[in-house]
Amino acid sequence: MPEPSASTRLFPLFADLRGRTVLVVGGGAVAARKVEALMGTGARIVVGAPALAAPLEALATDGHIEHRAGRFAPEWLDTAWLAIAATDAPEVNRAVAEAGDARRVWVNVVDDVELARVQLPARVERGPLQIAISSGGGAPMLARLVREELETRFDESFGALAELLARNRDRFRLRWPDPVARRRVFERLLAGPLQSLLRRRRHIEAGRLLDGVLSSGAGPTDAPASVPRAASPAGGATSPIGGGHVALVGAGPGDAGLLTLRALRLLNEADVILHDRLVGPDVLQLARRDAERIEVGKRGGGQATPQADINALLVEHAAAGRRVVRLKGGDPFVFGRGGEELEALRAAGIDYEVVPGITAAAACAAYAGIPLTHRDHAQSVRLVTAHGKGSLDTLDWPALAQERQTLAFYMGVARLDVLQAQLLAHGRAPDTPFAIVENGTRPEQRVVTGRLTDLSHLAQRHAVQSPALLIVGEVAALAGALHWFGDAPLGADDLPLADAA
Repeated sequence: MPEPSASTRLFPLFADLRGRTVLVVGGGAVAARKVEALMGTGARIVVGAPALAAPLEALATDGHIEHRAGRFAPEWLDTAWLAIAATDAPEVNRAVAEAGDARRVWVNVVDDVELARVQLPARVERGPLQIAISSGGGAPMLARLVREELETRFDESFGALAELLARNRDRFRLRWPDPVARRRVFERLLAGPLQSLLRRRRHIEAGRLLDGVLSSGAGPTDAPASVPRAASPAGGATSPIGGGHVALVGAGPGDAGLLTLRALRLLNEADVILHDRLVGPDVLQLARRDAERIEVGKRGGGQATPQADINALLVEHAAAGRRVVRLKGGDPFVFGRGGEELEALRAAGIDYEVVPGITAAAACAAYAGIPLTHRDHAQSVRLVTAHGKGSLDTLDWPALAQERQTLAFYMGVARLDVLQAQLLAHGRAPDTPFAIVENGTRPEQRVVTGRLTDLSHLAQRHAVQSPALLIVGEVAALAGALHWFGDAPLGADDLPLADAA
């Protein structure tokens, strides 16, 4: 028989340790980590060591583990099913491994691939669903990296899904005795809204959906009319199993590292992505490679895709059974027309969810070193859209001109002269600090600071371009001292000599 390779010599399995003795030799920090990993298994955990570190001592005092005091002796393994050698003494670890071989007890030796007869993999746990990752003991950092990536891919809804399917396993086997037919039903079910319902903690609806599948017997060859339907947010309209779904996802202001884990997962699942022009390429690169990308929205006064057309695209693709992500810069519900899009989806009976993003005011201020609130300067924040003359005419300028508050103006680059004039006319002090954050959170970020009376002039001389966020208030003065990302803020002293004169 040929010698097994490094990739095949380890056979993966999951062991039921309930009521069985597991011996951990060692009483330090490494042993404590191994004990922590074993705590949820139901095993009888025995820790053998002359003395225990504080965490293990507390577990022993509370009766969660047993302490066998003293130096290792081979007879400690007589009742063990599994042993872990976790000491800092190589000779002790070797003695545990050799005694385990003699007694046919599986022994894991921490950080010693040659001595270990069993490896303890990195794990991703979602309820009864477990994913184990092993590098054969030779590259634990690689296994950890893979685990971290899987942690972002599989959210907690997978645990709820596994529990729901496990509870109904016998019902599925009775309803579809043929394994092939049963597998096709599962594939169809899992492609539908079931997991989306669980992700949104709508467990009762998920249970009803599953009951509908089992009671109707809708198989893979049944006509569409026989397929059970899940209640949609619209209340009356419904979405069939295998039907489409829309997620409104906040992409944040630009830095792909600010995406939430749920946003990343949905991008990896999407069939179609409708994105604003301001969503950066770094964010789009995180999406599924074969997803269809449709650019919508507008930039800096350019031609826009009408909102009605965007709504129609969302409904069209979801109605065709696709998983759609509406990817918006910032947060979908902060000047993003997310509410209008949900109303259109609800009217069409399309299943949807919303994933918040970091809005520009929070992110750009943070990357410019500007706290939006500060006990000494501002006790409130106002988020204001300055998009178009009509919106400016409806603002409560006397309220906005009050002191000790922070104003964050979105989409105001083209109207800075009006913003400045209105604030000054309604009583805001001319020396009130401001900061313009251009391309906030991106590598090309620039920050321009100054006094309110110089706002329009400085923005023009520094050629500020969209996208940019304007922050007005005492806190803006802190940008000079607290900035940490990109170059230091620009001001009047940084203008060309001809402009400064």
